[in-house]
Amino acid sequence: MDIVLVPGFWLDASSWSQVTPPLVAAGHRVHPLTLPGLQSPDAPRDGIGLRDHIEAVAAAIDAIDGPVVLVGHSGGGAIIHGAVDARPLRVARAVYVDSGPLGEGGVINDELPAEGEDVPLPPWEFFDEPDLVDLTEELRTAFRARAVAEPRRVTSDQQHLSDDRRYEVPATVIACEFPSAQLAEWLAAGHPYVAELGRIRDVEFVDLPTGHWPQFTRPVDLGGVILAAVDRTS
Repeated sequence: MDIVLVPGFWLDASSWSQVTPPLVAAGHRVHPLTLPGLQSPDAPRDGIGLRDHIEAVAAAIDAIDGPVVLVGHSGGGAIIHGAVDARPLRVARAVYVDSGPLGEGGVINDELPAEGEDVPLPPWEFFDEPDLVDLTEELRTAFRARAVAEPRRVTSDQQHLSDDRRYEVPATVIACEFPSAQLAEWLAAGHPYVAELGRIRDVEFVDLPTGHWPQFTRPVDLGGVILAAVDRTS
C-alpha cells in the first residue's frame, strides 16, 4: 500500500522519520510530504492557503498508481479530509492522528498568533497541558529547532468541500490527548467539534495516550498503530 503522510503545523516530511520504519519493514511505500511554504524558514509563504496544501496532497495521490492511505497529524487532518473530498475514489482509508476531519466552512485554528503572513511555533505556555504530555525538554528543544512558520492562511482559511463520497472512505482516529471514549461521548451528544466525523460511515478509534505530538513522544507505537490500520484496509 502507498501511504501518504501529512504533517501538522510547523513540521516537514522529516517529522515522520521515526514513525515510518515499521511501515517500510512491512513492505509498504511511504510518501511523507513537505507542504508548500514549509520547505525552510526562508521559503515564501505569502499567498499560500489551505487549498494549496490540499492540492499538494491531491497531486501526491495523482502521482501514485492505485489506492492510497492518507495519514494526517493535527492540522494535517483537515488537509487530508480536503484531499479525500477531492479524490474520494483514490483513498482507501484516512488516518487522523490526534485530529479529525474538518467540515464545510470550518477553519483549522485562527487563534494562533501571526506575524504578518507567518504563524511561528508559539511559546510552550500557549499550549494546554494535555498537548505537552511526554514532550520532554529535549524533545521540545529539538521540535523548536526544526519548526518552520506556518503560512497564516492555512490556519485561518475556510474549508470548502463538495463531494459527499468522502463519507464512504473509512477512517481511523488515533486518539492521543482525548481518549476515544470522550470522542464517542461527543459524537453521541452531537457536539459540533465532531459533526463531520459523525457523517463518515465507517470510523474506528484507537487509543494512543500521550500528548499532541506522538510522532515525537511515541513514534514507534504510532508507526505500529498506523500499520495496523493499513493492514485492516482492503
